[in-house]
Amino acid sequence: MRTGARTFLFVLAFLLTAGCSGSRDQLLADLQSPRPEVRALAVRKLAEESRPDDLALFTRAAKDMASIVRGEAAAALGKSQDPRVVDLLGELLEDSDEDVQGKAAMALAQVRNDKAKAYLTLQYGRRGRQTRQVIVQALKQANVPGAMAEVVAAESKAIWERNLLALTEGTLPERVGAAEELGKSGRPDAFKRLVPLVRDSQIVLAAAAVRGLGDLGDKRAVPAILPLLDESFPELRESAITALVRLQEPEAIARLQAVAVEKSTVSPLAIDALLGLPRQPQTDAALCSIALDAETSEAIPVARVMRERGGCPLEPIAERLSRPASAVSGLRVVIGLGPLAKDLLPKVLPHVSQGDAALRALAVDAAAAIGDASAAPVLQKAFEQELASVRALRQDWVTQALPERYGPGFDPSQPQEGSATDREKQKGEKHASLMSRVKALNAAKARGLGRPVVRQRAPTELFDDVESSQLEPLAGLLRALGAVKAPGALELLKGFAGDSSVTLRTAALVGLTRLGPEGVALARNGLFEAERDLLKALAQALAEQGEAGQSALVELLPQISGEKLVLLDALSRTGAPASAVEPLQKVVSEGGPEAVLAASLLGRMKAKAAVPTLVKALEDPTSVGRREMLTALGEIGDTSAAEVVARDLYHDLPEIRAAAAGALARIGTGAQADALDALKSDYYRRVREAAVTALAKTTTAAEGAR
Repeated sequence: MRTGARTFLFVLAFLLTAGCSGSRDQLLADLQSPRPEVRALAVRKLAEESRPDDLALFTRAAKDMASIVRGEAAAALGKSQDPRVVDLLGELLEDSDEDVQGKAAMALAQVRNDKAKAYLTLQYGRRGRQTRQVIVQALKQANVPGAMAEVVAAESKAIWERNLLALTEGTLPERVGAAEELGKSGRPDAFKRLVPLVRDSQIVLAAAAVRGLGDLGDKRAVPAILPLLDESFPELRESAITALVRLQEPEAIARLQAVAVEKSTVSPLAIDALLGLPRQPQTDAALCSIALDAETSEAIPVARVMRERGGCPLEPIAERLSRPASAVSGLRVVIGLGPLAKDLLPKVLPHVSQGDAALRALAVDAAAAIGDASAAPVLQKAFEQELASVRALRQDWVTQALPERYGPGFDPSQPQEGSATDREKQKGEKHASLMSRVKALNAAKARGLGRPVVRQRAPTELFDDVESSQLEPLAGLLRALGAVKAPGALELLKGFAGDSSVTLRTAALVGLTRLGPEGVALARNGLFEAERDLLKALAQALAEQGEAGQSALVELLPQISGEKLVLLDALSRTGAPASAVEPLQKVVSEGGPEAVLAASLLGRMKAKAAVPTLVKALEDPTSVGRREMLTALGEIGDTSAAEVVARDLYHDLPEIRAAAAGALARIGTGAQADALDALKSDYYRRVREAAVTALAKTTTAAEGAR
């Protein structure tokens, strides 16, 4: 009995050994399979057996063409915990596939020696967000204290040393880039390295050093930068202006004002700099003076800004208007100030009948900007005179209306008759049939999406005798009649809304927007025109009419496919109504450059309903407008988005890290404290400042909750 049992056990052991051997042989054969998923599964199964002899197999699999196999090989090599595989895992950490990089990082954490840690620390500064986050997790798994703080500090040190080396030993382009990067660090040591370069003989390097000093944020640089505004090199002057804005230095106001009115190539930049400085009486006075003395293209926007700030003193403007030689500058300011300059209307209207065409056009625009109904009789009289002169110029020398369709044999899309061979005719007919079907399908698709088909206008003139510049005076009067709501303006502008001239058509549509809901309803149809300049002017005019015009833009947003940016840009300047939340979410979901403006609008509206849409867009690593989406989530302030936002604290771009930290300052829950604390040693100053602010606010919020 005992002998029989022993025999049975021997046979059972033999069968089990044979079965396992057969299974292993199959796995070894699967390593040669042409299917990557089969090879990857074989590597995983072999790794579970933990045989030291299989290390060579895993090493070979790490060189496989398929990323799925390389990833399994990395995991298998890590499970072996053999110090000999560290270099190979270091190579896999640089793999082109991020999943392989992540598995290699986790595998190195299992080896747990200094060399493996060195690889992880080094590659943190060279990899993207996903791998950087996995590297921190791997170091934590390896029980490295302050894992993220250590790799962030190491990255910061490496960037600093690289830039120092490039600044001293690099080529000119490398030195230029290094100077700017040293400034972005915000380190005090960068100040003494950049200041001497401000007077370097290489202008491009000196300009880079000035920009770096601006990013540095150290106001000790102001005395060295201010004299550069008097230099003759435009690039150096531009850099000085940019730096002074970043330093927010009030001492620069007088110098910037002088540059703004000198009418040079850097004057617009100086004006932007003054607009970017902290608001104070000295700044406002400088801007009002610039509005009177700058070029037309710059004076009117400055005056519009001052309209939002409460306006400018009217006495200097009235003095300019009283003298014909200086009336132009006064009228420009009135156009910008708009209704705030209503008291100056009696001084504006006499210029409407002036002989100087340029002065007359500015006066019409000024009266339109004020928008007072008392100006209607003067504007109507001027309109009748201008219309009579334009009609004479537009007199048709062919009185018969032009056909709107091609006659037989003249349509270029149809096959030509005559000398063409039968084969050519068949080819032409086939092409024409194909194109007509494509057009029909596109039209059906547009109708299905609720989008009207935009059709090109057929020409109504054989030759346009009147240039668009000659029609500008009449166009200005059309806009003005709408602005002052002149009697009969609605019917008049409706007639010109279908004019063959784009100039007059645009003016009529813009004028209609000023005539209340009925005018807005008529003008909105112009958004389906094909001319981009018309669309931009009309969209901006609608947005400026408050909720009625903005609602029209929002309603038409889903129906317009190619020019969504025009509508979104107009809304971003004025704001969007509450009804815009759903259409804007759809734009964000569709992606593209339009998503940037849509996300910003949703943030300004504090639309909590848009949080899931923004979060979903952020989960896509290739999404456009990442910084704007992070900022929008911060403005909305929903704590449910904190986890997704916190992932971008690991992003390889500093502007994204700064945006994520800024958003967490508003929505952080305290769970992100470790990552924010680590970013206090980031290389870039703006990231460090954002992290410190966020850490202070999240800590205060957590203590308050407790």
